[in-house]
Amino acid sequence: MNERAHETVSVVDEASKNPLLVALGERVRNLRARRGLTRKAVAVAADVSERHLANLEYGTGNASILVLQQVAGALQCSLAELVGDVTTSSPEWLLIRELLERRGEADLRRARIALGELLDSSSVDASRNRRIALIGLRGAGKSTLGQMLADDLEVPFIELSREIEKVAGCSVREIHDLYGTNAYRRYERRALEETVQIYSEVVIATPGGIVSDPATFNQLLAHCATVWLQAAPEEHMGRVAAQGDTRPMAASKEAMDDLRRILAGRAAFYSKADMVVDTSGRDLAQSFQALRAAVRESLAEAA
Repeated sequence: MNERAHETVSVVDEASKNPLLVALGERVRNLRARRGLTRKAVAVAADVSERHLANLEYGTGNASILVLQQVAGALQCSLAELVGDVTTSSPEWLLIRELLERRGEADLRRARIALGELLDSSSVDASRNRRIALIGLRGAGKSTLGQMLADDLEVPFIELSREIEKVAGCSVREIHDLYGTNAYRRYERRALEETVQIYSEVVIATPGGIVSDPATFNQLLAHCATVWLQAAPEEHMGRVAAQGDTRPMAASKEAMDDLRRILAGRAAFYSKADMVVDTSGRDLAQSFQALRAAVRESLAEAA
């Protein structure tokens, strides 16, 4: 579709930025970062120029509604999520929002857990603390440390990416290439559901982007004790490169900026984990001892 037929961009000077456009740009940047997408990738998927998308992200471009719809589609979100929030859609949403506004993260966490138990009886899982799920960006050590932890606890080890491939009948790359991100997210959730049903004791290494889908992440939090394997962006990139990764993200000259933005976009979700283990500046043995200590302490408290 012709770009000129779909966008009207007005560039304004820095001093006169419209607060609404600034807020819109911030939402676009955050959604893009959360999904781990480069600006170029979103621009291509939305059929707009990278320059116009940059203007939109920095609040200097007043995009037409059709362009916003294209950008929302590229980010796999609703137009409503892009330009506002769903909590204005009904009186009940407004009343619930009022109860939750100005609450701290701890109160919101308790409210989310209580709502999950109230609305979904399956969220009360007696085996939750015996399923350990490792979350975090690629390069955090989820696969290596996960296998070591499973051996130490004498429980099975599952890489969810391999389970996704079994469900789909093809590789993760093929899922994205042939069916798209939305299909991948469906396979991801199904693989998690099946893993939880099969195993009452297990260590699971999850894909880095599992936090991008709230429904799947809610399932993970409800049925597994989660550990965020945290590391500095430079260490993430170094470990991925050491694994011989040749994907565009690893090869991009702006890779570190992309990685930092992805981490910033996902950090608030990763921080919902029950435990956080920082592997920065630690070798494999030190990282494993920190992970082992945190998990065994959690298991002892739950016993």
